[in-house]
Amino acid sequence: MAALFEKLSFYFSYPILRYALIAGVLIALCASLLGVTLVLKRYSFIGDGLSHVAFGAVSAASVLQLSNNMLLVMPVTILVAVFLLCARQGAKIKGDAAIAMLSVGALGVGYLIMHVFGTSSNLAGDVCTTLFGSTSILTLTQTDVWMCVVMSVVVISAYLLFYNKIFAVTFDETFAHATGIRSGIYKLILAVITAVVIVLAMRLVGSLLISALIIFPALSAMRLFGSFRGVVLCSGVLSVVCALLGIFISILWASPMGATVVCVDIAMFGICTFLGWTRREIG
Repeated sequence: MAALFEKLSFYFSYPILRYALIAGVLIALCASLLGVTLVLKRYSFIGDGLSHVAFGAVSAASVLQLSNNMLLVMPVTILVAVFLLCARQGAKIKGDAAIAMLSVGALGVGYLIMHVFGTSSNLAGDVCTTLFGSTSILTLTQTDVWMCVVMSVVVISAYLLFYNKIFAVTFDETFAHATGIRSGIYKLILAVITAVVIVLAMRLVGSLLISALIIFPALSAMRLFGSFRGVVLCSGVLSVVCALLGIFISILWASPMGATVVCVDIAMFGICTFLGWTRREIG
């Protein structure tokens, strides 16, 4: 055990791994808080849709050779998130169909743009990194980490500040509107927060695995708790623990960081499911 800690201490003497740890924990925490609301509102797969939209924006930014692709990726993802979450109930294309259409369309267009107009000599490597986050989190700079910290503080602060309103809109949007809550504004806030978290999470797990960070901690917590507050708190704790374990395992065994974090989330879901079943059987 001492040798294991010594090895971890050696690895974390490198700034890039400390940056990855900070960013990974913050991203996992933000995604878990947001995931509870999205799962309960039946918008679990919005992570896939928005991440693929972000992939398309990243492709366009790389072709345009923008020094900071966030200048394009963040606004585009926010606009699409607002469209998906704030669309009226009577829209001709319903939420799930719109998510599927945007997801597949953006992924296909993004890859086509990179293939036709891209100048990189390693197209397959660039696509793999964007989709699976295989190395992107290990290339974070100090500026990237500070941006992640600021964005995470904004997301967590907004969630805590509007917690009661988000709770009301999550469970019964019609009733919330009838009681005077301006549900449209809080859906807009939720859409912006969702887009920010998706863009940040792409650096950790890539665009194809983002839904795992959103869905698994929330579903795991729901196996153990029945109250909204309990699920939110438990989801946050589980997500941070899984992110830490995934990052440590990835560093020690040289496995892909994003995929490792997802696998740890899956294992945690299995453990929570078993514990929840055991508690029900005993009770």
